[in-house]
Parts: sequence; structure tokens; C-alpha cells
Amino acid sequence: MLLRGLGGVNAKSSACGHPARVVVRGERLEREFLAQASEHLGAQHCGAVRQESGEARAERLAREGLAALGWLEADLREWRKGDSDKVRIALRLRQETPRTLAWIAQRLQMGVWTPVSNRLWGAPSAAGGRLCQE
Repeated sequence: MLLRGLGGVNAKSSACGHPARVVVRGERLEREFLAQASEHLGAQHCGAVRQESGEARAERLAREGLAALGWLEADLREWRKGDSDKVRIALRLRQETPRTLAWIAQRLQMGVWTPVSNRLWGAPSAAGGRLCQE
């Protein structure tokens, strides 16, 4: 169903019977496919499919967060590792994707994952309160 209408697609089956790697001509088309796939994942999908679509979603959220701030990728190096805007993006990535703290720290250039964990623990959540209950 998801592969219909995607000319130039070459899907190889994985051990679980689902496309493990999809080769798509055109980066934009590949992003659209992975975004669509992440919306339709169910219990029958194996970990490799979930992993790839989760990473695509995390990348999209990171790019959206940077765009909302008017930042470019190069700007990540110039801002402090614990900048409140970086922490806000990291919090959203942690809450909405299966990415690890190490991946988030590397993607947002926040150093090692342990200080990121501490910053997220004390950060205000999307609901308005703090993540930790004192």
C-alpha cells in the first residue's frame, strides 16, 4: 500500500518480511515515504522498520526546531551546550521519538548525554510543569 505510486522504488525484504531498506530516487521522496511509514506502524512491524522511521521523524523534528529558531546547522556549534532553546528541542525529541539521549546530544551538539539528561530532568515539560516532582 505505501509503495504504490512511488516510481523508482526498489524494496528489499528483511527477515521479518517487511521492506528493510527502501532505495528511493530523490531525497524529498524518501523523507515523505518515511514520514508516511511512521504514521502507519503497527504491532506487526519489526524493529528495523520502526527504527528507520523513528530516526526520520527525529530528524524532521530537529530540523523543525532549528527552523523555528531561525538557526542553521552551523549555528548549533556557536550556542552553548546547555542553551535553553537546545534543551527545548531535546525535550521534544525525547518525548516524541525513540531516540536515545546520546543521539540527541550528538545531533544538537550538546556534548555527552549525561548533562543532557540532567537538563531535561529539570526542564519545564510541554504540559507546563517540571519533569521531576519535588
